[in-house]
Amino acid sequence: MKKYNAVFACLLLVLFTNSAAASSSLEEYFYASGKIKVVITVAAIVLIGLFVYLQRLDSRLKKLEKNKIEK
Repeated sequence: MKKYNAVFACLLLVLFTNSAAASSSLEEYFYASGKIKVVITVAAIVLIGLFVYLQRLDSRLKKLEKNKIEK
């Protein structure tokens, strides 16, 4: 459970840091054209995919370590 707390804390830190930053012309363009939702959705999908990949990799490594210790 501590892993999830650290991940959520980092995610919140990134979100609040980005919202406090000065807006650029590119950011204004995305907001004005309504494409900011697409950008956020794609970024969220990439981050979720990375998180799932790392979780699966961790479980596979734990399984390999357990098999090595038993032998």
